[in-house]
Amino acid sequence: MADRRDIFRWIEKPETRRIIDLFGSAGVEMRFVGGCVRDSLFGREIGDIDIATAARPEAVQEMLHNAGIKSVPTGIEHGTLTAIVDGQAFEITTYRRDVETDGRHAVVSFGTDWQEDAARRDFTINALSITPDGTLCDPLGGAADLQAGRIRFVGEARRRVREDILRILRWFRFYAHFGNHPPDAEALEACRGFAFRIPDLSGERVRHELLRLLEAADPLPSLRLMQETDVIDAVLGRGRRLDLLAGLCEVEQKTTTARDRLLRLAALFGQNAIANTMAVRLRLSNKESRRIADALSETPALTPAMTIRERRRLLYPLAVGVAEDRIRLAWAASPGDNRWADWLEMNRRFDRPVFPLNGRDVYWLPEGPDIGEVLKLVEAWWIAEDFAPDRKACLGQLARLKPA
Repeated sequence: MADRRDIFRWIEKPETRRIIDLFGSAGVEMRFVGGCVRDSLFGREIGDIDIATAARPEAVQEMLHNAGIKSVPTGIEHGTLTAIVDGQAFEITTYRRDVETDGRHAVVSFGTDWQEDAARRDFTINALSITPDGTLCDPLGGAADLQAGRIRFVGEARRRVREDILRILRWFRFYAHFGNHPPDAEALEACRGFAFRIPDLSGERVRHELLRLLEAADPLPSLRLMQETDVIDAVLGRGRRLDLLAGLCEVEQKTTTARDRLLRLAALFGQNAIANTMAVRLRLSNKESRRIADALSETPALTPAMTIRERRRLLYPLAVGVAEDRIRLAWAASPGDNRWADWLEMNRRFDRPVFPLNGRDVYWLPEGPDIGEVLKLVEAWWIAEDFAPDRKACLGQLARLKPA
């Protein structure tokens, strides 16, 4: 864990001080909460800064407006709005307490007690807060849990999960990123007990948690726990490929490439039949679905023993990114075969040739699909000749196809 002398330096940045001074001049209690505190203690870079306050959302909105600070009502009905100061986002939420929960949605009322607000959070590591002067407030032992790599529900685990079923997936996501301790038995049993409710969750919420989990340096221990508790069946069905994902993580380490959560998801699906179903369930975008489908395509088939000429022929119709994904997944299936490294290098260096003919060259045919068919015949010959024939030679081959 990082040295506490340095971990909260972002409090002193001008944009943060502007927010602190605004609340201070109004005499309104506020504190920093959530990920910015947790990640700072863990030694990670922070993103958005979360603030909890005793002020009601309408009062916060008015304060920001009067100070000339842009705000967005991102969830004002739940007490949340986002302030933007010099490009830094501050998500400001009024202290809350749960009035009613049904496993998917919560009815909340606004409060004035920060400890009551902390007690309604999911995990102890997310109940940490710091005051504007940098004092750490840890009413539930979250700092010790964070240091130990212990992901523990606030209060009774089954109750917390029953309140919001999404907390099952959040537990596994946080374990993937912060867990370094034998998993909490009570937490796992609660997740197992309510796994049957996961299909009730919206695809968007499941997608968000699954992709965030796959961003972890090593998501496999958490995914294996999901397997042991039947949670992964509720999320992905029975066709997932932990072995292919394990191979991809190994390939990432060998090639020192950044973690690619979407390609990892493709590896987890393992085949397009499953990917097509899950793309609908997880509400993947068309772009995401297309990339996964291309990555998992079985044609053309790649093998590590192919000659340079055979590789050129297979790489030619594939965009560089598509080929990269295909090669990585092929390597993931046999991570010990380092011949795939040559494939990756060739794909990056291969300057895709441009077929030198176009439809205007087939001048004797009327517009229509026949022109494309004729060009495909010449292009196939050109590819078989290893892309060597120039435009003149291709025109000569085309002339041979012209009716007498």
